[in-house]
Amino acid sequence: MSTTAANTNGREAAAVQKSTPTGKAANWADERLGLGTLGKKQLRKVFPDHWSFMLGEIALWSFVILLLTGTFLTLWYRPSMTEVVYDGSYAPLRGLEMSEAFASTLNISFDIRGGLLVRQIHHWAAHLFIAGMFVHMMRVYLTGAFRKPRELNWVIGMLLMLLGILEGFTGYSLPDDLLSGTGIRAADGFVKSIPVIGTYGSFFLFDGEFPGDAIISRLYTAHVLLLPALLVGLISAHMLLLVFHKHTQWPGPGRTNDNVVGFPLLPVYMAKAGGFFFIVFGFTALMSAIIELNPIWRYGPYNPAEVTAGSQPDWYMGWPDGALRIMPGIETELFGYTLSWNIFLPIIVLPGIVFAAVLMLPFIEQWITKDNREHHLLQRPRNNPTRTALLVAFMAFYGILWMAGGNDIVAVIFGLSINEITYFNRVAVFVLPLIAFWITRRWCIALQRADEEKLLHGYESGVIMRSSEGAYSERHLPIGLESAYTLTAREQDLGKIYSAEAVEDENGTRAPLSPAQKLRERLSVYWYADNVQPPTRAELEEAQEHLRHELEGGHDDESETRQLSGSSSEQSVPVKKKKN
Repeated sequence: MSTTAANTNGREAAAVQKSTPTGKAANWADERLGLGTLGKKQLRKVFPDHWSFMLGEIALWSFVILLLTGTFLTLWYRPSMTEVVYDGSYAPLRGLEMSEAFASTLNISFDIRGGLLVRQIHHWAAHLFIAGMFVHMMRVYLTGAFRKPRELNWVIGMLLMLLGILEGFTGYSLPDDLLSGTGIRAADGFVKSIPVIGTYGSFFLFDGEFPGDAIISRLYTAHVLLLPALLVGLISAHMLLLVFHKHTQWPGPGRTNDNVVGFPLLPVYMAKAGGFFFIVFGFTALMSAIIELNPIWRYGPYNPAEVTAGSQPDWYMGWPDGALRIMPGIETELFGYTLSWNIFLPIIVLPGIVFAAVLMLPFIEQWITKDNREHHLLQRPRNNPTRTALLVAFMAFYGILWMAGGNDIVAVIFGLSINEITYFNRVAVFVLPLIAFWITRRWCIALQRADEEKLLHGYESGVIMRSSEGAYSERHLPIGLESAYTLTAREQDLGKIYSAEAVEDENGTRAPLSPAQKLRERLSVYWYADNVQPPTRAELEEAQEHLRHELEGGHDDESETRQLSGSSSEQSVPVKKKKN
């Protein structure tokens, strides 16, 4: 096949002289769909390279695995609550009456070749999907990747998280076993706790009195149609915005707010992403093969007259359950009706407040810091101590409630009083997040101070020097250029502190600030005031001059000077010698 070599100085791209059948087919499709023109630009789009960017991919590929395995399961699952007599392979339950949904799940597990493995993969992938989103969102928050112009992508991410949890709950309920039935019974109580409309909502959800005979088919419709469609739509929007905004990147030499340093989508990242899918799939399949998950045959079919001892929801639903368990039993009798605040507040109100607060985090931070600029470079968590401390405080809050959700298990395992555990958790859920916030914030500030020491004085070489007067000092050596770039890639914070504009009347008297302005000023001061500011250019130049003096005139032994200055593999940056 004769071809013309590409001429890099030419104005037209090289073209094949004699087209092949594949080329003809591609041209035919491109002339009608225009995908070639679109693909030329997008397939060469550059993405930065860092391991933390793979966290979102874990969630994405887990969702693909859910779609594939879920399609397999729908071939044999029967979303019906019609009572049947089980006559399958699992002998302990043979001859027992149960819903068709439970019987078909047993059939998938024991009578369909590979069915149990696919069920396990589906369930493990669901956990991985939600866990991947959790960790990915934490990475985005800690590094400030949610700042302008990515606020809407943060909102989409939170909606994906909510839908993922709902998808997990609906799927978890479909087998209609005793454990999942207990969860649905709890959900019925949660809905009924809503004042005024609770009972109406329960009748609508269950098509009558609980448990009814419609809830499984309704959950199935939501699980395989409504929620996946919403998830696919939001994931598509998330990816489109990712491409439109370009990917964020870590600071480094040559990386600015206006470029992206990395590799093109095709072929590097297409190959990486494809390989990573098989890694996620293989890891999920391995866990499914060796770690049993949700053995419904041990629980048996759901019976409203029975309940499992020590039943726990899936981990992502554990924290509202913990809030429910530590909530004091507060109820109000009003006009002959009982208002169950002990259920409504921890299960309905608290998750709503937490979700809304997390959803609004980009806008709240923007309001406090008055930062409306576009940001494409990530921040190290230590360089925003208050933000990092907020996340750690939330993690402590979440962890305490999550532990409270298993208070009965903790009491049994450690032989403790469940009442004492409950009282401890009631206090800890308020106190420990504050302690975690304070420690984390001070820790980050201490790390900032350590970074400043490295920039101005270099790193500790371990070489102890003795002066002619007999004093000892440790030799500090310069850090590399790339490390120095990372440490200095932040701005002075003090200029960002918000100060409300003074409004004066005709007599020159300043009008008092509104409560919102006072709050904003105080929060802005607290956000920035304690941060250790990065060295200025003048301080770095002074440190460089000091180093030059030390290396050129501070050593009598010239060979030692050359040895010390050449010990770093990277190009050196200014340092000062620090005496102990």
